[in-house]
Amino acid sequence: MDTYTMAAAGLPALGWALHGGLLSRRLATARRDPLTGLHTRAGWTARAERLIAKHPGALVLLVDLDDFKAINDTHGHAAGDTVLTATAQRLTAWCGRHGIAARLGGDEFAAIVPDPDRTPDLFALRIALDEPVEHHGHVLRVSASVGHCHRDHLPVPVLTDALSAADAAMYAAKGHGRRNTH
Repeated sequence: MDTYTMAAAGLPALGWALHGGLLSRRLATARRDPLTGLHTRAGWTARAERLIAKHPGALVLLVDLDDFKAINDTHGHAAGDTVLTATAQRLTAWCGRHGIAARLGGDEFAAIVPDPDRTPDLFALRIALDEPVEHHGHVLRVSASVGHCHRDHLPVPVLTDALSAADAAMYAAKGHGRRNTH
């Protein structure tokens, strides 16, 4: 076989390899929130389902920023983006390398830690999330409501039930006033 024939035969394979690499990068990007770098709902859910099935002591959290719209309306969307990024960093730091965090959309976040004993307690998370954020010389007051659910408190240990329980706890926290955790 001459060089020309070999090159012609190899070009389609090279094209498919490049295309496959591009699709792989796009899929990875789609599973990460471009602003915060956290997993998106789709990327997080697949991993969280595996973790909750495997770890009886897993803890699932939902976090919702309180009065986030007021930050955007008063200080602009760039300030809101700064708050979202700070929240993502704080939640990730709290999870450590033993858990995973996600931005589900808007100002709602989720996390799962397989072994809560390896992370600081929920009070420490609340303190971290409620720290003010600085943006262009303005100190922005931030607060979050946090709901959680322990996997071993569920009759059937599935992620959807854990998220529903954490969601109910989060809204109970909001009902008791801002800066609460349930």
